[in-house]
Amino acid sequence: MTTMESLIGLVNRIQRACTVLGDYGGDGALPTLWEALPSVAVVGGQSSGKSSVLESIVGRDFLPRGSGIVTRRPLVLQLHKTDEGQVEYAEFLHLPRRRFTDFAVVRKEIQDETDRMTGKSKQISPIPIHLSIYSPHVVNLTLIDLPGLTKVAVEGQPETIVEDIENMVRSYVEKPNSIILAISPANQDIATSDAIKLAREVDPSGERTFGVLTKLDLMDKGTNALDVLEGRSYRLQQPWVGIVNRSQADINKNVDMMAARQRERDYFESSPDYGHLASKMGSEYLAKLLSRHLESVIRARIPSITSLINKSIDELELEMNHLGRPIAVDAGAQLYTILELCRAFDRIFKEHLDGGRPGGDKIYGVFDNQLPAALRKLPFDRHLSIQNVKKVVSEADGYQPHLIAPEQGYRRLIESSLNYFRGPAEASVDVVHFVLKELVRKSIGETQELKRFPTLQSELAAASFEALERFREDGRKTALRLVDMEASYLTVDFFRKLPQEVEKGGNPQASTVDRYTDGHFRRIASNVSSYITMVSDTLRNTIPKAVVYCQVREAKRSLLNYFYTQVGKKEGKQLVLLLDEDPALMERRAQCVKRLELYKSARDEIDSVSWAR
Repeated sequence: MTTMESLIGLVNRIQRACTVLGDYGGDGALPTLWEALPSVAVVGGQSSGKSSVLESIVGRDFLPRGSGIVTRRPLVLQLHKTDEGQVEYAEFLHLPRRRFTDFAVVRKEIQDETDRMTGKSKQISPIPIHLSIYSPHVVNLTLIDLPGLTKVAVEGQPETIVEDIENMVRSYVEKPNSIILAISPANQDIATSDAIKLAREVDPSGERTFGVLTKLDLMDKGTNALDVLEGRSYRLQQPWVGIVNRSQADINKNVDMMAARQRERDYFESSPDYGHLASKMGSEYLAKLLSRHLESVIRARIPSITSLINKSIDELELEMNHLGRPIAVDAGAQLYTILELCRAFDRIFKEHLDGGRPGGDKIYGVFDNQLPAALRKLPFDRHLSIQNVKKVVSEADGYQPHLIAPEQGYRRLIESSLNYFRGPAEASVDVVHFVLKELVRKSIGETQELKRFPTLQSELAAASFEALERFREDGRKTALRLVDMEASYLTVDFFRKLPQEVEKGGNPQASTVDRYTDGHFRRIASNVSSYITMVSDTLRNTIPKAVVYCQVREAKRSLLNYFYTQVGKKEGKQLVLLLDEDPALMERRAQCVKRLELYKSARDEIDSVSWAR
């Protein structure tokens, strides 16, 4: 095999491998390897002889025929040259591992697969059919047979069919790596050629376009296509090639394709008009011409192809690192893996709390904003109203009113006021608990190593939430204990320092203040309010300490301690269940592995073949 055949054969194999992996449709941001490799897009109007050209190149009668739109889906045709004497066969991507040696069956399968997608209608579909043909009678090529361009919609077709077909064809031929094989019938004016019109739009310089004239033998007597074939009517940078198709009678009689090729050669060699061009005419010459051009294009683009391959390998390696390697079967290794995954999660969780990642600041917001706001909203104005103070003091004295100071009234007012602090204390505990739970969820989601293990994610979340519930209960008890402590022993110095009531004359010795006037009860309310304000300031500082000590500090220190203990007791089969991967992720890893193998193999083969002499 020549260097050219080796290089093009290599490209075909790479394209075939890409096709099997489904790696032939780019998203526009970065072309896939399939798109980066050159291929030949076959373009022509309906009844231009497009199918006959392809069959002549292949040397087999395998394409559906008929009137109107016969090709209703793109056909990606990969030709693989095999050694002489080997059996010819075909393979479809949608029927892996099944070889077709009867090409009449190949034709039927193309038709059936088209109908499966479009129904038995005249609709079209952009989803390609992939067909590989292995034969000693072909050259290594990738050809894409596209639906024939049309000018009007016929019955059974949507009104947009003309535009739909053109857009589909354009999507293939406008790619810079696409070689355009523009098919035009010789018995029509080249100026009206749909294929040439489209090729001129996407390839105005004509660098990528090969012009093919079919039906030369059907031109009116006394006329010829020399002006076109010799580049005078419409010049392309690539040569024009004339083709003589099989007649409909030959097709009906199933005339052997090899015999048809010989008739074509005889036609050009004996033609008074084209005899001097006979060596550069015909389907065999066209196939070799395309093959040589492909080889030169591939050589010119090897640096960019290699660069794309290297970049793709880097991206796949990075993705593999994110996806992780397959899990070991040894129980010890599995336990080690689980503990490492837990540590990775725990590290991210602590980063959220300590400020390396956002979220922990919400806890500070509870203490700096929500708790003070809740304390300010407590209904002390209503509780210490004159009417309520009178009521509480009177009830506290019982049937004997107080003689000097209403101490029992004071105590009951203070104790009942302190009960209001239980609500903000418990609320602070609950809000911090919910913040910690949310940080657990975020940390699990941000731990890349965990993404592949949904079961372990669930177990970690459950264990973390269970631990946080214990911490919340401790925090609630401690915060409420702080409130209860304030109620259990009042600060006596506060009351000793209160100014004494005096009569209007200002002589405390002769005080005859009426201790049952509104002024007296207003004074009591003021004193209690001042004491409650002092306690509020104290709790504003001590409740956050209790919450942090019981909840945040413990979450940092021992969130997964109980989980570690339980995991250490599990048997090998139970550990495997924890490391049960997401099937979609396993499939993604398998695809990555296959793509890596493909790209690395392609890089090695290109390096070994491209510079051979």
